[in-house]
Amino acid sequence: MKSKIKIFAGSNSEYLASKIAEAAGLEVGDSSIVRFSDGEFETCYEETVRGAHVFIVQSTFPPSDNLMELLLMIDAAKRASAYKVCAVIPYFGFARQDRKDRPRVAIGAKLVANLLTAAGVDRVMTMDLHADQIQGFFDIPVDHLYGSTVLLPHLQNMNIPDLVIASPDMGGSKRANTYAKYLDAGLAICHKSRKKANVVGEMTAIGDVDGKNVVIVDDMIDTAGTMAMAANMLKDKGAKSVRALATHPILSGPAYERIEESALEEVIFTNSLPLHKESDKIKTLSIADLFAKTILNVYNCESISSNFVI
Repeated sequence: MKSKIKIFAGSNSEYLASKIAEAAGLEVGDSSIVRFSDGEFETCYEETVRGAHVFIVQSTFPPSDNLMELLLMIDAAKRASAYKVCAVIPYFGFARQDRKDRPRVAIGAKLVANLLTAAGVDRVMTMDLHADQIQGFFDIPVDHLYGSTVLLPHLQNMNIPDLVIASPDMGGSKRANTYAKYLDAGLAICHKSRKKANVVGEMTAIGDVDGKNVVIVDDMIDTAGTMAMAANMLKDKGAKSVRALATHPILSGPAYERIEESALEEVIFTNSLPLHKESDKIKTLSIADLFAKTILNVYNCESISSNFVI
């Protein structure tokens, strides 16, 4: 007899889990979290998961309580005799720590992979990892979905003339080049030097943007310092308009203010993370249908390759 499918939500990803469950024709399972006065907390499933294929939706964005809650939910499901446990992590936190780029630092992404595996997860489903090689940190299946599956069709439907796709830094040049080839558009690359983390020093651009409508593509926007600087520089170089496309709206610190004050006309995200504020410049696209389809394909042992665009 085939196992049942059940979707549960971490406390900070309920907004997305409910939409995923609705798109899959299911309901979010009943779970609870008890918090003690010292900050410790305990997760509990309020319904049976015995023999069930359990999907837990929880992005591991700061604070680290979100990661710890996911680990506890995985452990609770395994101890309650779930058949399979899949961690659905639209935004995989600590992904910027994917290597030792200087002495005496941790490889946080590998540590998180080890923690998830130790908790007993059978599969991980995520989107737009900051570094693709993080998939190799796991010895279990990792379904790495692409935000372009949602973002690219929206960009195509905008029918922007004289389009140029830009990367905010050299690291994102491959992504920008892929977008540009798919859309038969021009390509520009911004080159930046950092003084320290989250602080950009100088920036220059490679490519012709004069009289063009530029769309900057990236996997995430954190403090928006790089994005705002890139947009202002491209505008100074003659771009008719500058927009941004990114999967994960981290938007910490002065990000909202920087976006509002920059030359950006519009910034389009997915809803992989919840927004903290409203902004006329910010628009979100839902990834619920994409994750719902992928979850059902995994549950039914069907191919998920059709869910990838570029």
